[in-house]
Amino acid sequence: MHQAPSEPDTLILGIGNLLLSDEGLGPRLIRWFEVDSGPNAPFRCLDGGTLGFTLATDIAACARLIVVDAAALGEPPGTLRVFEDAVLDAHLRAHARSVHEVGLADLLDIARLTGSLPQPRALVTVAPERVDWGEHLSPPVEAALPAVTAAIHALLRRWGRRSTRKTPRI
Repeated sequence: MHQAPSEPDTLILGIGNLLLSDEGLGPRLIRWFEVDSGPNAPFRCLDGGTLGFTLATDIAACARLIVVDAAALGEPPGTLRVFEDAVLDAHLRAHARSVHEVGLADLLDIARLTGSLPQPRALVTVAPERVDWGEHLSPPVEAALPAVTAAIHALLRRWGRRSTRKTPRI
C-alpha cells in the first residue's frame, strides 16, 4: 500500500504589505521560496499578508516556524536580525507595536495558551528604509536578500530540514 507523503512540519510565514515598499519583504520572499522550492519542499510557505487571527490555525499546526518580516530595529536600513525561541518572545514583548491587524506576539500567545507553540521558532527581520506607497524594495533591503535567504537556510539545516541555497530575484 502506497503511503502519501506527509505534510511538511515547518512553516515559513511571510508577513507584510506588498503595496508599502519594504513592508512587502515577507510576502515577496515567500513567493520566491514557493516557486524555487517546488511542491516537494520540506517546508510549507504561507503569505500571511498583514496578519489576522486566522493565521493562529496555521501556526498551531506546525512544529517549526520561521517568520519573515520587515521591522524597525533602530538599525540602518538593510540590517538583518534573527530572533529565536525565548529571545524572539522577549523581542516581541519589548517591541509589541505592530502596524498589522494582529501582532505576531498575539498569534504566538494564542499558540502558547493552546499548547501549540512551535518549537523551534524564529523571526528573520530586516530594517526597512521605506514604508510608504511603492511596489519595490529599497536598495538596502534588496541588497539584504542573500543574507535573509542564507539565514533561513541555516535555520532549516540546523533544525534538520534539507535545504538548497539560492539567492532570490524578486
